[in-house]
Amino acid sequence: MTTIAVTGSEGFIASHLVEALVHEGHHVRAMVQYNSFSSWGWLETLDSEVMDNVEVYLGDVRDHRSVFEFAKDVDTICHLAALIAIPYSYQAPDSYLATNAGGTLNVLEAARMHGTRRVIHTSTSEVYGTALTVPIHETHPLQAQSPYSASKIAADKMAESYHLSFDLPVVTLRPFNTYGPRQSARAVIPTTIAQVAAGKTEIMLGSLDPTRDFNFVKDTANAFVSLVHADDDVIGNTYNAGSGYEISVADMVTLVGEIMGRPVDVVQDPQRIRPEGSEVMRLVCDSSALQAATSWKPEHTLEEGLRITAEWFCNPANLARYKVDQYNV
Repeated sequence: MTTIAVTGSEGFIASHLVEALVHEGHHVRAMVQYNSFSSWGWLETLDSEVMDNVEVYLGDVRDHRSVFEFAKDVDTICHLAALIAIPYSYQAPDSYLATNAGGTLNVLEAARMHGTRRVIHTSTSEVYGTALTVPIHETHPLQAQSPYSASKIAADKMAESYHLSFDLPVVTLRPFNTYGPRQSARAVIPTTIAQVAAGKTEIMLGSLDPTRDFNFVKDTANAFVSLVHADDDVIGNTYNAGSGYEISVADMVTLVGEIMGRPVDVVQDPQRIRPEGSEVMRLVCDSSALQAATSWKPEHTLEEGLRITAEWFCNPANLARYKVDQYNV
């Protein structure tokens, strides 16, 4: 049973990845950010059959000793730990650089010291900024339109440098906008669905004009799994993961209303609108390189994924975890 290490495992995408890896027959060493409550985040909601194959490690990617100990005797590291909320990056850019760039450096260095077989580093479509050409290929220019984006570009380049400088077997996965059960309410889809599920008829959102390439979380998790198992030809490369389907926020909200069978009236909340130069207006993915290199392809349509997500949020126990009456930065 191969041991796969996952950073940020208590979070949205990583908790789904932990499930997927266990179902593939792996043992998972899961780093959870140390906290005095001994909370394991979303890992605490996983089935016992999954958690029987998960070793939880309380640590912090910002601490190189913590990461060094975590990375011992593992086959592959899937590095997902990051600060991701774009609005909060305007308020706390130092913490984004320390976690996203500094944390990535610690992971890369630990993998180099231990001779880890493979590191899968997580990027984001936000590094592209507003699309200059569509669909967005991996060669698209990088544009730092937020401190978050800048910190992830720095992390991506650190991963690139470790491959070129030290021949570290690292591959970068760049998921486009992921949604699904367990996502925090800072993102537009859970914000919309949670408010509708709570019975609100006026939905508070930011800008409705941007377009996004939304991807169901299980498809994103499977993209990571595909790179765990891929041939060594993927090493040193960056791969987009997305559906290639583009939809505006406004049209997505309309679709959510239709799926949930409730009228939706959107009210723009000024505090949710990004600064003009920071808003990414258009994202649509070209994932042909990943599909050519692995067996991966998205399996859920947007409507299918939204239905699953809405059902999850309509469960009172799940909805109770969300503060639908406040703006979640």
